Amino acid sequence: MIDKKKLEQIVGPRNVVYKQKALEEYSKDMSFVNQVRPACMVRPKQANEVQKIIRLANKTQTPLIPVSSGPPHFRGDTVPSAGGAVIVDLSRMNKVVFVDRPRRNAMIEPGVTFGDLIPKAKKEGIRLNMPLLPRKTKSVIGSVLEREPVLMPGYQWDISDPLACAGLYFGNGDEFRTGQAAGPGTIKQQWKVGGVQKAPYGPGTASLHRFIQGAQGSVGIVTWMSIRCELLPSLEEPFLVGSSDLDKLLDLTSWLVRLRMVTECFILNDTNVASIFARNVGDYRKIKDSLPPYVLYYTLPGYDYFPEERISANVTDISKINQRLGLSAEKAMGIVSAIDVIKAIQQPCEDPYWKIRHKGASEDIFFLTIHDKIDDQIGAMKDIANKAGYPASDLGIYIQSTVQGTSYHCEFNLFYDPESQVEANRVKGLSTTAFKTLMNKGAFFSRPYGNNIGAIMNRDSATLDVVNKLKNIFDPNHVMNPGKIF
Repeated sequence: MIDKKKLEQIVGPRNVVYKQKALEEYSKDMSFVNQVRPACMVRPKQANEVQKIIRLANKTQTPLIPVSSGPPHFRGDTVPSAGGAVIVDLSRMNKVVFVDRPRRNAMIEPGVTFGDLIPKAKKEGIRLNMPLLPRKTKSVIGSVLEREPVLMPGYQWDISDPLACAGLYFGNGDEFRTGQAAGPGTIKQQWKVGGVQKAPYGPGTASLHRFIQGAQGSVGIVTWMSIRCELLPSLEEPFLVGSSDLDKLLDLTSWLVRLRMVTECFILNDTNVASIFARNVGDYRKIKDSLPPYVLYYTLPGYDYFPEERISANVTDISKINQRLGLSAEKAMGIVSAIDVIKAIQQPCEDPYWKIRHKGASEDIFFLTIHDKIDDQIGAMKDIANKAGYPASDLGIYIQSTVQGTSYHCEFNLFYDPESQVEANRVKGLSTTAFKTLMNKGAFFSRPYGNNIGAIMNRDSATLDVVNKLKNIFDPNHVMNPGKIF
């Protein structure tokens, strides 16, 4: 058990929380993981306070659960797996260190949310390569560490983007800086000679930024991160393309991304479009009924030089591709316009969050895949849903091209009423069955969470062995989010 008096000495009495109501919020989330109430919550403000908390936890063998985003939480990674845990709430560490347009870079602390950073980046003339409609309370660093898919795949050079460099404390209490930030010199000394901590590779031949991504807080706590940004276009023109033939939309997506014509580019099915834009049950049905089964959205950008000419040329070229595929780009699809979409996706999601707006909860199943396998995987998911008594027509589908169009993030959203035990049990069982079936059909679960982690990791004992060895090196006392596997 951690010494509460020493915790109070580190962060101040007001920043150690014992109230049961506050702790109850961290004992569960919208996933199906078991509920475990933490012993207390601590709220550091400075990086050195984080280091002291980790060292104290090592002395007392106390589990630490780092949390940087506000509620609601969905994936079970912030719910303790063992009793006596301390929640390390990083929301007070909310400084935007800098936003640098010439170098397309920003440095932030973990408590900075999308709601905080988007307007500051826009003011400087740059923008984030961000995920689809993040919550206002979602930590930018949390999103990057979780490798959430970004909307502009043409600017994603590898799966770790937009992470550049990071500063952290490992589970043994040691300070570390990844990539260019590692040295020589301190961060401030690097600034003096023009360093901006943008290159993620290193130190040395290692790329340890990959080690901290997807770790679910199980190897250390990140106290700052620099992230790559993109220039803000001076002119943008959005389009929608609808079809019942997903394969044609995937072909079009491939051309758009590979030829670097677009910025944002993704595919949603009618259920997810309706879930995003509906404000009530009547709106949901009206929007859904007006749409084709799948809708591809893309944005054509124009920058400082000849923006109109650039967009016009791309419109002409894309129309030729559409004609060959038998598709048509439109400014509206049903009762949803392309302008509605661009306004929505370049900001955090309005409350209530779109995944809980329709029914109150959502179980998400997501994986990486390739073009040739998506149709079969979606068909299998629909069959599983129907057999489980979950209408396939209610299944949300989100397909995001990733890493310059080399692969796809495929996501199924299972919306349900959390107050109905029948619905919750149906979705829980459906999720477990779907994971096993989709793995057999080539789905790569690169970011496993919750109750299905074991089934995924146990298929690769060699990797699991390496993961455990690394855990023992960097977190020898297993104080960092024990029970979670990175």
